[in-house]
This record gives sequence, structure tokens and C-alpha cells, in this order.
Amino acid sequence: AMEKSYVSVFLLLIIISCALAKDAGKKDSKDTTAKPKLPQTLSRGWGDQLIWTQTYEEALFRAKHSQKPLMIIHHLEDCPHSQALKKVFAEHKDIQKLAEKFILLNLVYETTDKNLAPDGQYVPRVLFIDPSLTVRADITGRYSNRLYAYEPSDISLLYSNMQKALKLLKTEL
Repeated sequence: AMEKSYVSVFLLLIIISCALAKDAGKKDSKDTTAKPKLPQTLSRGWGDQLIWTQTYEEALFRAKHSQKPLMIIHHLEDCPHSQALKKVFAEHKDIQKLAEKFILLNLVYETTDKNLAPDGQYVPRVLFIDPSLTVRADITGRYSNRLYAYEPSDISLLYSNMQKALKLLKTEL
């Protein structure tokens, strides 16, 4: 008797989901004015073909388990400095290629982890974290008052810092 009731519940579910699908189909054909929604990309324009993690926690987990360094970019959509850095970062072929070797995360909000703001919560700032989950305080930009800030003109320094983050990893593991 038990088995029969399972079967009927299962069939009912199939019928319900088909009915829902039919309704959804009807709506779409009528409403042709709606533009197709583009998938929301986690890259936020920093490199659409790269794989970006969704949260800080996921990024830490992935860095630890893949033994890859993590690169975190803090930025804001309405900050002209962030926009300018994003543009050169996304258009820099070598950086985009090298970025594939990292676990990547870009954030438009601050985490509660104070280690990610060693010298303040300014944007844009880029920090490297190794698979032991240590923030690399030794990989900095060229400004003594904002150690992890990069201007568009510093893009080659950012590139060499990415190389440094990968090199350190090889020598330390």
C-alpha cells in the first residue's frame, strides 16, 4: 500500500510541474517586449571569461583546497578609480591569462575580516592570500599610504605582483 501512495504523489508532482511549465510558456509568447535577461556575471567586468567565486568564504575554501593563491579586488561600481583600474585590468591580455592560475574574488562590499583591510577600507585595493590563508603583506603597490592601491598606470606592477604571488607559492610549498 505504501508504494502505491508514493507513486501517486510522484505522478501528481509531474503533473503539477508540467502545468507550471505550460503557464510559464504562455507568458513568454505573449510578452515579446521584454528583453532577454543577461546572466548576472560574478566578474562585474573584471574578466568575463574568468571563473570568479561568489563569496569570501567560498574563495578561502577554494584557495585552501586547490592550493592556488587567492586574489581579492575590492572596488565600487560608482568609483572612477575602480572603473579605470577595471578597464585596464580587463583589457590586459597577460593579466587575464595569468589570472586563470588564481582563485578570484571581486567585492563591492567589505567583509568583516579585518585582515582584508590592513591599512584601511579604500578602493580599489588588491590583496593576495596564499593557500595557508595568510594575507601577503609583502605584495604591495607603490603607495606608502595605501599599500594595496593600484592606479591604471600601475598595471604592469600589478602584473608582476601576480607573478610574485605565484612564484612565492612554488618556493614555499
